[in-house]
Amino acid sequence: MVRSPKITWDGYKINRVKSFKYLGIHVNDRLNWLEHINKQGEKAIKMQQNLKRIAGGNRGISQIHRWTLYKTVIERMLAHGSSAWCLNPTFKMKRKLSSIQRPFLLHISGAYRTTPTAALQTILGIPPLHMQLQFEARFTSIYRLRIPLPPFSTDTQTYDLEMKATGWSTHPSEHLKPNQISFEDGEAYIALKDIINTFTDGSKIEHGVGAAFCVLTNDIWAYQWSAKLNDYNTVLHEAVIYASHLPNHNTSKIHVDNRASIMASSNSKSTNETARKIFKILLSNPRIKVSWVKAHAGNIGNERADQLAKNATQHGQPYSHTKLPKPHINGFPRKRMLEEWQTSWKNGDTGRKIYNIMPSVSLRPTNWIREDVIFFSQHGPFPAYLKRFHLSDSDYCSCGGIGTTLHYATECIYTVSWHMRKPAPNFEQEWLKRVTNNLVSRQKIH
Repeated sequence: MVRSPKITWDGYKINRVKSFKYLGIHVNDRLNWLEHINKQGEKAIKMQQNLKRIAGGNRGISQIHRWTLYKTVIERMLAHGSSAWCLNPTFKMKRKLSSIQRPFLLHISGAYRTTPTAALQTILGIPPLHMQLQFEARFTSIYRLRIPLPPFSTDTQTYDLEMKATGWSTHPSEHLKPNQISFEDGEAYIALKDIINTFTDGSKIEHGVGAAFCVLTNDIWAYQWSAKLNDYNTVLHEAVIYASHLPNHNTSKIHVDNRASIMASSNSKSTNETARKIFKILLSNPRIKVSWVKAHAGNIGNERADQLAKNATQHGQPYSHTKLPKPHINGFPRKRMLEEWQTSWKNGDTGRKIYNIMPSVSLRPTNWIREDVIFFSQHGPFPAYLKRFHLSDSDYCSCGGIGTTLHYATECIYTVSWHMRKPAPNFEQEWLKRVTNNLVSRQKIH
């Protein structure tokens, strides 16, 4: 045995500890983060117990509210500092996070305790906890911390990201003229001969994203511009990108069919860099006015710009002078998470009865209630289930048949009023899929 060294700081002895807490994260001497996960798990369980004490097991609060509380409270608490400890979770971390998540899945769905975790995740649209936290760790690392990620995670480079602007773009005393921005339909100004009308629009279809604007002067189309944008450009990019290409006219009226773009461009505290550029252009050119126009209402200028934008999605010149917006950065890690979840669900060895009904995962929960989960998972008060888990000596129904969910729904003499047509053995899976998609059929099993 070798005595550990004695450490002092300014005459004070510093005690050796196996773990410490810093900024809400527990760090242990092995740096495996299991101490932090255990502490967060204990905190989550206490919150669940308090919630059950208030609302009851399956009464007092609806399933959608239980789902919302988990996503907005429990999951947020567990995700604290995930970029520091869940970027590359180990197998032990995944197992522990799964055990923390499982009680909440059971509480939300009202399912039997033996229902597979993977099946509950798919039914409720809740990804495995380690995947959800890893997704958030990836997003935080690349967007907020600007830390490059491995190529298998994302091909996005930090220098391609749009920076989030903060503070005021100009001095607070500098603001746009009251008549520069209008949210009333600007179609009435089109007929005025002394105003140069500029119409802008964007189009996002399966072929890509296009943006265009055209200038109407004295009933003559004097100028037009269109370009094909990258697929990640948002509507805001499509609507305001024209500002850097506007002809140098003294007086013009810009017609935009997107209110959000107008509001962002007229806000001196907008966090969008492109919107701030638009604001500065408007501030230095008070004769340039922006007006909202109703889309697809027969406005000749808006329809022309819309057609130009649609053509640009296939034949326009590429325009790549824009940075990657936040929705795109958020979307790629989410897509990666869904792919990993789908692979895990497809190759898993549990929850196969639910997999045969729902082979694809989704972040949107199904509208199944507790009875639906029990019926389709076949984990419930059925003789066949009780016999399988050694809770009964027989798997026979009182009528003499095997007590499965299909038996009670189609042929048991004690449930004749709720019977549905029994499928052939080869079509049982297809029958179950049709029942899940038919509300009337599902109501019979409630």
